[in-house]
Amino acid sequence: MIKKHLKVAAILLSATLLTTSCVGSFGLFNKLASWNKEATGSKILNELIFIVIAPAYAVCSVADVFVLNTIEFWTGSNPMASNVGKTQQVKGQDGRYYAVKTLTDGYEITAPDGDVLTFVYDKANDSWSKIQNGKTTEILRFNEDGTVKMTLPAGETIDVALNDAGVSQVRAAVATDNFWAMR
Repeated sequence: MIKKHLKVAAILLSATLLTTSCVGSFGLFNKLASWNKEATGSKILNELIFIVIAPAYAVCSVADVFVLNTIEFWTGSNPMASNVGKTQQVKGQDGRYYAVKTLTDGYEITAPDGDVLTFVYDKANDSWSKIQNGKTTEILRFNEDGTVKMTLPAGETIDVALNDAGVSQVRAAVATDNFWAMR
């Protein structure tokens, strides 16, 4: 009798795990794969490392499928995929390294000279703003029609499409603002 109930419980548990449709972010597997790709400067050595640690990929996949992605499905966040509170060193176009800290609602960027710039997402307004030297400036706001309202450096706003033409439109508007500011 107990074996029958145990068998039914196991089948029901399996069915619930397999029918939740929780295709998650596979955070653990992706972290292992990212590390493996960057482990050394040589693709050949990275491949040899992959061959040696191949069983770890299977373990990470099983952990993602049965535990982490299920947690992500029910809670909305994967514990392994979250980077909140973590700081990464990112090389800027100027060749210097910036500290980029992930916040729950954006990013905090600290320049090598100590200046701090924060980008914050406001869910209520569906907008991104920057905070610098205590001053908050909205950068962009998502419109209901799929366009974006961009705030230019001079303070004007323009609505642009989220495509190459919209990017070109913003670049042209910023270049015009800079031209008039220099005169």
